[in-house]
Amino acid sequence: MVLADSFGRVATDLRVSLTDRCNLRCAYCMPPEGLDWLPAPEVLTGDEIVRLIRIGVTMLGIREVRFTGGEPLLRRDLASIIARTAAVRPRPEISLTTNGIGLARRAADLRKAGLDRINVSLDTLRPEVFRKLARRDRLPDVLEGLAAAAAAGLAPVKVNAVLMRGLNDDEAVPLLRYCLSNEYELRFIEQMPLDAQHGWKRAEMVTADEIFAALSSAFTLSVDEARVRGSAPAETFLVDGGPGRVGVIASVTRPFCGSCDRVRLTADGQVRNCLFAREESDLRSLLRSGAGEAEIAARWRAAVAGKLPGHGINDPSFLQPDRPMSAIGG
Repeated sequence: MVLADSFGRVATDLRVSLTDRCNLRCAYCMPPEGLDWLPAPEVLTGDEIVRLIRIGVTMLGIREVRFTGGEPLLRRDLASIIARTAAVRPRPEISLTTNGIGLARRAADLRKAGLDRINVSLDTLRPEVFRKLARRDRLPDVLEGLAAAAAAGLAPVKVNAVLMRGLNDDEAVPLLRYCLSNEYELRFIEQMPLDAQHGWKRAEMVTADEIFAALSSAFTLSVDEARVRGSAPAETFLVDGGPGRVGVIASVTRPFCGSCDRVRLTADGQVRNCLFAREESDLRSLLRSGAGEAEIAARWRAAVAGKLPGHGINDPSFLQPDRPMSAIGG
């Protein structure tokens, strides 16, 4: 059996949020004072996470597992979770999305545990802008983490950047130059309505078209014929003929819902079909009430079967989900 919805899409990519906690306060995600974190007893244990992953892989056709947060490096048992996930057969591809703080000292161990790929968030190269955007003075830590990931063999290291009007919207070209010089693969992501403050405004969002225009002022972008997009969220382009690449994830202005193959598991054990879903299905209560794997798998399949055709951001009736990005996972 697979995780199929009524529109013919099959979920093979599982995004697992390991925690809702974070050590940054990025403006597009949460307020300066932070949020009320989930109580520890509500967060899935390492054993529970690995059990759900095993069910997903062995019974439901999951082929890729991406660990997210909050900030997943805050989980002390991260390497153990990765190692046990790598032991599942058939072995899924394992990746991690992180803000990079603390990565310098952990990258080699995570690679040894079985991590295949990594995405690191880097929105600016200017320390003063980093402090304003993330409300912490940690840019050197992020840059050191990127270098450590590359040295550990987690290549190609991917960098995620969100441009915000009036803050870092003039950094598209410098960010790409930096990534090309270090052989990182940069992906720009349109700012999405997932901030805890619900302050997102379409007019303030830097669009994919604006990003392309900025990049085209300094580089020649061409379609990467060797990399078929398929269900991938990023449109990928060769830069000046290659081998360097850049990607743009335009969830708002160029939605790709029709080919989505992702399903999400929150840190407290809820299945979400979409970043913008307003409904969740509880797997944690099944886990903790002694349910068997067949029952858990059936609940999971039923949850995915009800997936909506699209995220609805562009509909007049769109409402942001109650949970912010930090509590959902990227």
